[in-house]
Amino acid sequence: MASATVRGTAQDGSTAPRLGLRANAAQFTLLVAVNALVGGMLGQERTVLPLLAGQVFGLHAHTAALTFIVAFGLSKAVANYAAGAWSDRHGRKPVLVAGWFAAVPVPLLLIWAPTWWWVVAANVLLGVSQGLTWSTTVVMKIDLAGPGRRGLAMGLNEAAGYGAVAVTALATGWVAAHAGLRPEPFLLGIAFAALGLGLSSLAVRETHHHARHEAVTDDAPSRGELSDREVFARTSWRDRTLSAASQAGLVNNLNDGLAWGLFPVLFAGAGLSVGRIGWLAATYPAVWGLGQVATGALSDRWGRRGLIVAGMLVQALALGLVAAADSFGWWLVATALLGAGTAMVYPTLLAVIGDVAQPAWRARSVGVYRLWRDGGFAVGALLAGVLADLWGIRAAVLAVAALTAVSGVVARVRMAPVTSAAGARA
Repeated sequence: MASATVRGTAQDGSTAPRLGLRANAAQFTLLVAVNALVGGMLGQERTVLPLLAGQVFGLHAHTAALTFIVAFGLSKAVANYAAGAWSDRHGRKPVLVAGWFAAVPVPLLLIWAPTWWWVVAANVLLGVSQGLTWSTTVVMKIDLAGPGRRGLAMGLNEAAGYGAVAVTALATGWVAAHAGLRPEPFLLGIAFAALGLGLSSLAVRETHHHARHEAVTDDAPSRGELSDREVFARTSWRDRTLSAASQAGLVNNLNDGLAWGLFPVLFAGAGLSVGRIGWLAATYPAVWGLGQVATGALSDRWGRRGLIVAGMLVQALALGLVAAADSFGWWLVATALLGAGTAMVYPTLLAVIGDVAQPAWRARSVGVYRLWRDGGFAVGALLAGVLADLWGIRAAVLAVAALTAVSGVVARVRMAPVTSAAGARA
C-alpha cells in the first residue's frame, strides 16, 4: 500500500510540507544512510571492547569491566532527553550535527587509550553522540512519514542502525582476529564519523516544519502546549500506554547491555575464537536489524501491543537458551532468537510514542522514552556485572530472562491496543 501524503497551504499562501514516505523519499533515504553510520559507530565496540577489558587492561571482575557500558548508557540516556527538548526548540538538524561532532574523538581515544578510564571517557562521548544523532534521526523520520506509516518508518530506521551494528561487529571481529585488538578495528569508526558529519552538515535538511504542519492538520483534539515536566510525567507514568512502552524499552536495552558486555566473555570462556565470537556478536543485531523492516510494517496493520508482548517473551526464551547452551551452534540459534524478539519490540515501541504523543510535544516524548530505554544499558551492565560476580554469568543471564518475561506481562496489562490508524489520542 502506498504511503499516505498530506498537502496543505501555509498561512502565507505557500505550499505546505508534504507528509509521507513517498513524498519525502530522498531525504528519508538519506536519513536511513546517516543512521546506518550512527549504528556503525556503536558496532565498532561490540566484539572488541569486552575482550580489550580483560586481555589488554587486565579487568577480570565483571562489574569493573562493564563500566564502559554504564558510562555509555547514562550519557546516552541524558543526551536522548536533551535531544528531544532541543529538537523542539532549535530544530532537528543542529542537534544531529552536534551529535556527530561528539563522535569524532571516540575512535581516536579507543586507539590511544593508555588506561581503562580513557575507554570509559570515550564511551561517555559515544553515548552523547548516539543520544543526539539516533534520537534526532528517529524524530526526523517520524516528521517526514506522517501518521500513516510510522511503524514502517521506524522499522527502516532501526534496521539501518542495527544492521550496521551487526556488519561492523562482524568486520571488527575479523580484523581483530587477523591484526589484533588495536588499532585496526577502530579505523572504521574514523571513517564513519567523517562521513556522518559531512552528510549531516551538507545534505540533511530540517524537518521541524513537517511536524508543525502535522500539528495544524491533526484531527486529534489538542490539549494545548505541555511543559517539559508534564511531558516527562505523562511519558514516564501518567499515561498507561506511554509508561508501558518506557518500561519495556528499559528492559529491552537492559538485555542489550547484558549481551554487549557479558556474551563475548561467556563465549570466550567456552573456548570460542575471536572470529566465532564476532559471528555471534553480529548475529543478534543482524536479525534484529533486518527483522525490523517487517515487524515495523506489521505493527501498522496488526497493532502494536501484541508484537511488543510477544517480542519480550521471545527475548526471555532466548536468554534462557543462552544460559543453558554450551556450543557455538546453540548459541547461534539463541542469539538469532534474541534478535528476532528484539526486532518485534524495538520499532514498535517507537511507533507507539509517535502514535500517542501529539506533534507539538512528540520530540520531547521520544526523548523521555529514549531516556528510560537507554538507561537500561546502565541498569543492565550494573545488574549483570553484580550478579555475574556473585553467582556467575549464566545465573545473571537467567535472572535477566525472568525480568524480561515480567516486563512483557506488564506491557500486556497496561498498554492500550494502539494502531497507526487509531493511536493519536493523547
